[in-house]
Amino acid sequence: MALNTTYRTDLEESMDDFSMDNQGLVTALDDIAKINQLLGGNSVTLNGVKCLLKNVPKNTEITILDFGCGSGDMVRMLSDFAKKQNLNFKLIGIDANQATIRHAENCSKNYKNITYLAEDIFLYDFSKINIDIALITLTLHHFKDDEILKILKKIFNLVKKGIVVNDLQRSKLAYRLFQIIIFIFRLERMTANDGLISILRGFKKPDLELFSQKLNLKNYSIKWKWAFRFQWIIKKI
Repeated sequence: MALNTTYRTDLEESMDDFSMDNQGLVTALDDIAKINQLLGGNSVTLNGVKCLLKNVPKNTEITILDFGCGSGDMVRMLSDFAKKQNLNFKLIGIDANQATIRHAENCSKNYKNITYLAEDIFLYDFSKINIDIALITLTLHHFKDDEILKILKKIFNLVKKGIVVNDLQRSKLAYRLFQIIIFIFRLERMTANDGLISILRGFKKPDLELFSQKLNLKNYSIKWKWAFRFQWIIKKI
């Protein structure tokens, strides 16, 4: 059957089940973090954060909230970066799956500036948190277009400085290359299947441009990054 990437697929991933709590979930979370780091995905988010902090004094406390934080690898990377650069980061990870948050907390025991929330983004009251920057890494593609607009509108109204989106490009080449990665690294079935569906649920640049127009965004940039990612930086000011 021919591979068609014209439109985003409606296929669901195993990890879309927020009640999932088993070893397969932990394995998948760790595999995703390793692949993301190996392919340079962390740098896409880090560079976006640097962009939003370009004119901010180094001693300023910056609160960064990672929506759909998974195992917490992104906030741990940012904590390590802040320590090396003598920056004052307050980092919060949020995920709807309690088991995912439990794993993230176990992986982050040595990080004093990281906290986690097991909450549904659509239901949680974020007004009690002063958020400077929001991160959305490999998370938006899990939602349908109308949900994406709702999420981004909510987050944009919360942040002071901006949003960094790091998500997958929907392309045939990305799909085929991930099939090679599955073979080379002998990925577990859930990780492999979810990864392929993730690519088919990913984005093309016109998708992100259309979201930007519908949200009436004034100050943003969309750039293609290796490996088959889009970095979408949305500035508040």
